[in-house]
Amino acid sequence: MTTMSETDADTGSDVEADTDELARRAERAALRLANADEATRNEALRSIADAIRDREAEILEANAVDVEEAEAMLADGEYTQALVDRLKLDEAKIEDIASMVEAVAEQDDPLGETLAARELDEDLELYRVAVPIGVVATVFESRPDALVQIAALALKSGNAVVLKGGSEASESNRILHEAIVEATADLPDGWAALVEAHEEVDRLLELDDRVDLVMPRGSSEFVSYIQANTQIPVLGHTEGICHVYVDADADLSMAEDVAFDAKVQYPAVCNAVETLLVHESVADAVLPDLVARYEAAGVELRGDERTREVVDVGPATDDDWDTEYGDLELSIKVVDDAYDAIEHVNEHGSKHTESILTEDAETAEAFMTGVDAASVFHNASTRFADGYRYGLGAEVGISTGKIHARGPVGLDGLTTYKYYLEGDGHLVASYSGEDALPFTHRDLDGAEWTPGGR
Repeated sequence: MTTMSETDADTGSDVEADTDELARRAERAALRLANADEATRNEALRSIADAIRDREAEILEANAVDVEEAEAMLADGEYTQALVDRLKLDEAKIEDIASMVEAVAEQDDPLGETLAARELDEDLELYRVAVPIGVVATVFESRPDALVQIAALALKSGNAVVLKGGSEASESNRILHEAIVEATADLPDGWAALVEAHEEVDRLLELDDRVDLVMPRGSSEFVSYIQANTQIPVLGHTEGICHVYVDADADLSMAEDVAFDAKVQYPAVCNAVETLLVHESVADAVLPDLVARYEAAGVELRGDERTREVVDVGPATDDDWDTEYGDLELSIKVVDDAYDAIEHVNEHGSKHTESILTEDAETAEAFMTGVDAASVFHNASTRFADGYRYGLGAEVGISTGKIHARGPVGLDGLTTYKYYLEGDGHLVASYSGEDALPFTHRDLDGAEWTPGGR
């Protein structure tokens, strides 16, 4: 089993050499895994799901150790309740994790798909075909289920993966990783590696010749640190400073339900709403009942001056508009109109998920096209921004950038492509000079690449 720990560093082992070897094994595994057929990858995924169910008691026992330590840190003020909530596993969550792995197995194979085909000349055909990225390194937060999600998606997409979870979930991550590795013993050794020391991560960031993609999940500062310390492409998952805007033409009953769900259903996650924006013309109608409902659910509320003229809540500061609470806390602002809401979102949002509640199609269009975010919803809770809910099986994270992949990153986000050219002794010289042959450059709609030509 490929695992490195902080204990290794403390006992004087050569972290740099060990990390280099781990990366070499991952690179070799990635090259072999890319050639594993879909049936092999799906069977391995089903074995992982079975192993997680079989080892439920061990997983919960390990998780209880993490939770006990986290609750002690919570009591000392070093951890938040949101972190502890994300950390906890129970029997239902174990089953959800196993079912998620099986859902990934049921997804269409992302590899080998012909993305484009073109005839360059007779019997000279060019194909663009989906292939794995290679070695993916990911650093993620306290949720132990994230380790399984990322590993499952990496396996289905033919990638090797190096996993670094938060120290607060170390016991949970170790047992889950052990279950994954033992369940996939027939796959190339080193396809799923677990590291635990910060020194190992720093060394991985230097290995741009072996690691093909880094996916950090955390704060903007953390993602910026990763980007500044590596030449490896970075697909960042940063904060979720999400907004719900209640427009003048909203169905107020529906708006109240959606705004409540977006905050209260699960406040610890990145797609929970942090700021509620309300059109000035409906503030008196919607805020009193909605605030009462929030307060009954234990939500700590803050508002701007116009909000506090309508309801009795604490004052919001400038910092509140830029804060991801990850807890039962919410800021409220009354805005002039949809364009004022758009301006606020684009200034303070994290480009994650935004939602407008309105019955006016033109206003919805203006908001949805005017807001700069990976996901923009109309009359729906921000909590729908999730790989499983999008039908992706699972997600490795939600990308708030714009390059390569955006929003919930599933299997497609873990693939790139190759060009395959099928010829019959064709020479470039034939297409050069005075008697050069012309290219046909004819698209081959529906053509699929197969070795040796279609």
